Amino acid sequence: MTAKDPALTALAQGWCALSLLHGKIEAHIERALQAGHGLSVREYSLLDVLSRQHDGEGGHLQMRQVADAVVLSQSATTRLVTRLEDRALLERYLCPTDRRGIYTNVTEAGLKLLAEARPTNDAALREALEEARTRPELAPLVKVVESGTVPTV
Repeated sequence: MTAKDPALTALAQGWCALSLLHGKIEAHIERALQAGHGLSVREYSLLDVLSRQHDGEGGHLQMRQVADAVVLSQSATTRLVTRLEDRALLERYLCPTDRRGIYTNVTEAGLKLLAEARPTNDAALREALEEARTRPELAPLVKVVESGTVPTV
């Protein structure tokens, strides 16, 4: 393939459009969450992921799983957990069946902040998608996001 290959160009353009849409959405949500709740997008995402844990088989996430869910490295996830723990939004404790394992739970304060921030997150997402819909290169991606389904390749 050469740089002038139409398939490569279309692929690169599609990737650029997807990256642009993601960046615009994330920046818009970041501003709204910071202004309204003092949370970053990553902090909100971490609280959201951890709030969905449950007791029982497979209910608690390992740090690797949490890192994958919030799209951060394990070390960055650990630093993020520590920051939220310092703000009393998360707490860590040892796994009762494996003393080597550490679980992280959202505190009552963390759940309260998450509940307060969720409408802000959702509104900012809708606003960012509405704005992106006006751009011809992003409109098809907005439709996919709004449909809630991912087309098969």
